[in-house]
Amino acid sequence: MDSSVPPESRNIGSANLRDALILADELVTDIELSRIPLSHAALKASRLARLLNDDESRKIFQYEAGGYPTTPQGVPQEIFELGRKAGRVSQQKEKDKILEKMKTLSIEAMEAQLEAAKLRLAAAVDAPSHVSSANPQQFVYGGMSNNREREKEKAAISTMAIALSGCRSRIYSYALEKLVELKYSSIASNAFDRIRAEADDQLAIRVPETVTKFSSIYENLASENAENWANAVHSCRRILQSIADVLFPSSGEQLRNGKTIKLGPDNYVNRLMCFVEDNSNSDRFTEIVGSHLKYIGERLDSIFKASQKGSHAEISSRQEADRYVVYTYLIVRDILSIAPSADEKSAPSAEGA
Repeated sequence: MDSSVPPESRNIGSANLRDALILADELVTDIELSRIPLSHAALKASRLARLLNDDESRKIFQYEAGGYPTTPQGVPQEIFELGRKAGRVSQQKEKDKILEKMKTLSIEAMEAQLEAAKLRLAAAVDAPSHVSSANPQQFVYGGMSNNREREKEKAAISTMAIALSGCRSRIYSYALEKLVELKYSSIASNAFDRIRAEADDQLAIRVPETVTKFSSIYENLASENAENWANAVHSCRRILQSIADVLFPSSGEQLRNGKTIKLGPDNYVNRLMCFVEDNSNSDRFTEIVGSHLKYIGERLDSIFKASQKGSHAEISSRQEADRYVVYTYLIVRDILSIAPSADEKSAPSAEGA
């Protein structure tokens, strides 16, 4: 089962992620404490995969619970490959040939066969008997033994128990893996939600027009069209420009640290960097924000220039667009965190008091 794609990369809604986290935790506990039959655990795993848009695993667990479909010609190739990923395929030697065979029984059917084998084993005990002879020269034999039948049922029980143990292990591994992923995703999501809330509060006060721009970004990111992903990134550039216009309006050029810095309308990164240098009390903070600003500014400008030429090839996936939006939020929160409040800006200085 391919579960290498993290949940947050599958465009899953936050409600589904919350439900999946609860379900994964419940399923892990169900298996650890043997609270439900294994067939029910497979159905829960199928629902977990559905919530996570993991269609391949959903199908596998559905077949695990209900049995793998077959035809008079055998198992269809697509189903056979799913069975291979579920550990249902084994190799057997027949007439000097190695053949692959697949177990198609549902977990419920295997559980039923295991219980039936246990009952047959219990019924295969030897009947009590007492045989004697008055002739001391005569050999006396007891009744017929069911030893062969018992060995047969023991072998059947062992085979079925091993198969069910493998099913249990795979369901448990999947549920536990998803539980860990979802907990990490939840932590990361909660951290970003806090950052976004802080940035949104400051933007609503200082640059209110950016609120509608972010709404447009969310709509574009939800699209399946790569052009809309590029539009979301262009909106990030416009937001940074708007913030620069408010915090450090454009001017001509300035000499800073022996270098001439361009501060025109299009030099929004330079203007934001100057604002950070003027308002930060930490050289380290200035250095980090400056580095992030340079990176995101170069990427946003590169994508913007590509779009001017009629190309959107710079954005290859929604995940890439997501990354630029997250970077933009981080930069916005850091910059606005050092911006003086309206009271501070209007208060008289000590010299003027």
